[in-house]
Amino acid sequence: MAHQPFIKTRQTEKTINGISTQVVCTEFSNYIFIVLTQYGKIGTLVSITPDARCSDISTPMFTTKVLLGKDEALTHVYAKNIATFVSQEAGNRPVLLGLALKDCSAENMKTLKDMIKSCQVW
Repeated sequence: MAHQPFIKTRQTEKTINGISTQVVCTEFSNYIFIVLTQYGKIGTLVSITPDARCSDISTPMFTTKVLLGKDEALTHVYAKNIATFVSQEAGNRPVLLGLALKDCSAENMKTLKDMIKSCQVW
C-alpha cells in the first residue's frame, strides 16, 4: 500500500500583468490554507469561517478576521470572494488565507481563482 502524506500541498506560479504570482494550497484536517503572494511572503493572514447561523444553505455567509497584518476593507472583500468557492468545494471547511498582492484589482480575481483551482488539494 502506498504511503499517503498527512498534509497535501500543491503550488503554482504565473506572471500576471508582469508580476510573478505564487499560489500555495495546503489541506489540513480542519481547514484549508492558501497563500496568494506577489512578494514571496505570507503577508496578511485572514481567517475565513462559514457562519453556522445561516439558515439558507444556498447562500452561505462567511466571517472574516484578520489575524496578522493590515485590517483593511479590501482585504475582507478579497478574502470572502476567494473563500466562498474554496470553502464550498471543500465541504464548508474554514479557510486560512495569506494575502500579499501588489495588484489587488478585480480583473486579477478570476486569474487568481483559476490558479487556486489548478492546485486544488481538497
